[in-house]
Amino acid sequence: MAPYRIRQYEDGDYEAVRAMFARGIMEHAPAAYVHTLTRPQAQLLFLALFLVVLAASGSLLVSVVAVLLALAGSWFFIRSLWNGYIQQSLRSDLLDIRRSYLEPANSCLWVAEAEGAVVGMVGAILPEDPSERGCALELKRMSVGREHRGRGIARALCRTVIRFAQERGHSAVVLSTSMVQDSAQQLYESMGFRRVSERSPSRLASFLHFSVFYYRYEIPGSR
Repeated sequence: MAPYRIRQYEDGDYEAVRAMFARGIMEHAPAAYVHTLTRPQAQLLFLALFLVVLAASGSLLVSVVAVLLALAGSWFFIRSLWNGYIQQSLRSDLLDIRRSYLEPANSCLWVAEAEGAVVGMVGAILPEDPSERGCALELKRMSVGREHRGRGIARALCRTVIRFAQERGHSAVVLSTSMVQDSAQQLYESMGFRRVSERSPSRLASFLHFSVFYYRYEIPGSR
């Protein structure tokens, strides 16, 4: 495959970056759906639905159809949750990328480019947690196109953020990723990030035991 290079975001990358982020996030909807179906709480709800419809209709076929419809509805519901997160992100920091990532002193957005096309992206920004500000930067919006994975692009983008933080005198890089993003977790842990906490982003997520993992990387030699 063609070689890639990492460079700072330019205004002409706007649509490509937003599309890449949306595609990358939506890839995880199936894993979130499977996670939901494996939860005992969800399985009990589907079983209860089956038994209630069976008792009401006396038809095994109707009961099975009801469960299948519930499964299909659950899939569309999960997709809507992930799509909601995408739309929220596109309306926040990814709406005015230059203002969010290039104008602030301790923020930046980079893209990986191959054959003139954007094939990866990552950002660095001040952490949402006020207690981390002044000592850490947050790695955000990491994504690499599916057909360009396995080439070390994500690792190179991650190193770019670490180097950026180090050059600006920060002692750590923090990030968050969902529990179903296994490849991202493996990447970060292989680079020395350690999981420091996990939280459920909502009551529904807590009910389904769905968590967001928080990671921290201590920059060697930093004070």
